[in-house]
Amino acid sequence: MTTKVLSVGGSIIAPDKPDVDFLAAFVKMASDWLAQDSSRRLILVAGGGAPARVYQNAYKDVCAATARETQNEAADWIGVMATRINAQLLKASFGSLCQNDVVTNPTADIDFKGQVLVASGWKPGFSSDNDAVLLAEKFGADTVVNLSNIEKVYTDDPRKNPDAKPLDTISWADFRKMVGDEWVPGKNVPFDPIASKKAAELGLTVICSAGKNNANTKNILDGAPYVGTTIK
Repeated sequence: MTTKVLSVGGSIIAPDKPDVDFLAAFVKMASDWLAQDSSRRLILVAGGGAPARVYQNAYKDVCAATARETQNEAADWIGVMATRINAQLLKASFGSLCQNDVVTNPTADIDFKGQVLVASGWKPGFSSDNDAVLLAEKFGADTVVNLSNIEKVYTDDPRKNPDAKPLDTISWADFRKMVGDEWVPGKNVPFDPIASKKAAELGLTVICSAGKNNANTKNILDGAPYVGTTIK
């Protein structure tokens, strides 16, 4: 049994609204890969994307307009709910390949049926990246592929620092220095700090790559050369 875990960023599922062209191409690529071997399985963990940030920003604006203090936990729950609608869309798109309900608690007992399992965010305190790590641990996967709107991890934010350099590989120790140890709802980092700590403890490999490049994602699944940053 070969189980691969893909953390599918909300930024590629729904950058402003659901990206139908990407989703159709992604589902076809993944379905074709699964069809080559019935022992292959995919775990897909959906991020929140634009719906999460739009609603989290609305919450902050309402609090500002009513002189109320924003609460991180409340903002986090809004983000979790956004991941659930994205996850439900992924599940429906895979049809009979995904027989389980959307997983909302990665620590629960899960009887993995079919070849695709789709999960959403779980609860406040971290992003859906952490759920991907927990599911990798549960189902014996040694790698999590983090699909987002960036091709590689950089030494710094390239939008702010023109001298930032893309990285092919980085150690967990160095990566964790970059992202820190604290999770803030809506925080935009290559991989969640809480998930990074857990992945490092488990000795997992995380590959960060451009999620809309389906040919590259297939290369990663096949163990072929790929473009991305490997964290281990």
